[in-house]
Amino acid sequence: MFEQDEMEIITGEATSEEQSREPSLRPVDFNEYVGQKKIVSNIDIMVKSALLRQDAMDHVLLSGPPGLGKTSLAMILAKSLGSELHVISGPAIDKKGDLAAILTNLAPRDVLFIDEIHRMHISIEEILYSAMEDFRLDIVIGQGPSARTMQISIPPFTLVGATTRSGLISNPLRDRFMAHFHFDFYSSDELSMIVDNNAEKLGIKLESGASYLIASCARGTPRIAIRILRRVRDYCFVRGGSAVNTDDVKKALEMMDIDDQGLGRMDRKILEVIADYYSGGPVGIDALCATIGEERGTIEDVFEPYLLKEGYLIRTSRGRMIADKGIKHLEKLDGCV
Repeated sequence: MFEQDEMEIITGEATSEEQSREPSLRPVDFNEYVGQKKIVSNIDIMVKSALLRQDAMDHVLLSGPPGLGKTSLAMILAKSLGSELHVISGPAIDKKGDLAAILTNLAPRDVLFIDEIHRMHISIEEILYSAMEDFRLDIVIGQGPSARTMQISIPPFTLVGATTRSGLISNPLRDRFMAHFHFDFYSSDELSMIVDNNAEKLGIKLESGASYLIASCARGTPRIAIRILRRVRDYCFVRGGSAVNTDDVKKALEMMDIDDQGLGRMDRKILEVIADYYSGGPVGIDALCATIGEERGTIEDVFEPYLLKEGYLIRTSRGRMIADKGIKHLEKLDGCV
């Protein structure tokens, strides 16, 4: 298994500490929200339409890798509607009654945000069908021949679902969302703006070029960029500097074992194993996981998306292959040793 510290840096999943600190760093409105311009524009129109109609906004599904701003956008959405936001996690809903209680306690036009909605059990998910379509709950009372259905009306509300694995959402649930938006990785320019904004909120002074260098190593993910910013700040403060410069960033990244392209130790190990052990591939995911000594889910959810997106890795029907870009990157690193 790779070191936990590396996992905490390069994964887009929020740690418990970040969940408590992030609210103060999140954008407060659509104007402050950086990136995902088409998504923000579409949701802004949906919000304005709902306000003009004085009705609940249509249900929205947000998908994409973790750390790209889905929760932040849901918060801005609710604030723009002037509605209360209720946040729950799909895996945390154990019983049908738990979800039914949440739905019956919603006020008109409230926003219900379900994170990791793909991890809800199908039997619990079924409660949402009539709730989303007709704003009612269909509750079965009793069992066998004497069973009957009782209908309970609930106020019109907006469901915002967030998922990192949209393919795992059942078709009946997916079809009940009126809009489905997929979040893409951010550009370095966009991440640089996010780093500058958060540095100001955190009281960190950045010298020229420092924010862009952090952004270029953040794997296209705002949460990782902010995480690196914090670690660079720590390094700079211990060094005794008053401002973060590019040398501080480079040395801090070296200590975190992150190279100039944002690849961590496990990213490079994946490429090296495919190149050296399997002659460049293709190699099946199970064989790759056995050689590396890591779980399949971790490889597929944490490391592969960025390696595939950046062109270091190729996924075929026969397995994974290292791309020319991946080979050149390894050769470059070897030449620096």
